Amino acid sequence: MIKVLFICHGNICRSPIAEFMMKDMVNKLGIAEYFEIASAATSTEEIGNPVYPPARRILNAHGINCQGKTARQITRRDLAYYDYIILMDSNNMRNMKWMFPNEDLGHVRMLLDRNVADPWYTGDFEATWSDCEEGISNLIEELRETYSI
Repeated sequence: MIKVLFICHGNICRSPIAEFMMKDMVNKLGIAEYFEIASAATSTEEIGNPVYPPARRILNAHGINCQGKTARQITRRDLAYYDYIILMDSNNMRNMKWMFPNEDLGHVRMLLDRNVADPWYTGDFEATWSDCEEGISNLIEELRETYSI
């Protein structure tokens, strides 16, 4: 089982979009049984809140349901459990280093070589969708090659 955790600031926009997009992609590829995919936040600001309505709408527009997802914060246990911790932006990396100063973060990396567009500030959920689609497609390809699936 390949365990992937997506991280953004609040876990109500970008990381849930990435989580449910990847679940949908691996399902459509017929390889879902190889993956455990989730998402979390670096902050405590949105804990317990559902996916932000515009993020839900863009997922729904693509036939993806995220019902029941609520925001949670990453834990030290998550660091040990997940094989890949995928960040949406450089601020998430800064926060991870602050939160876990003595932990090995070798399996923590950015989804793209740039920040994923943050729709919380721009309202542009299409840009976020496009960034996530690019990064997740590349991630799946990499994982399929690495694990021969």
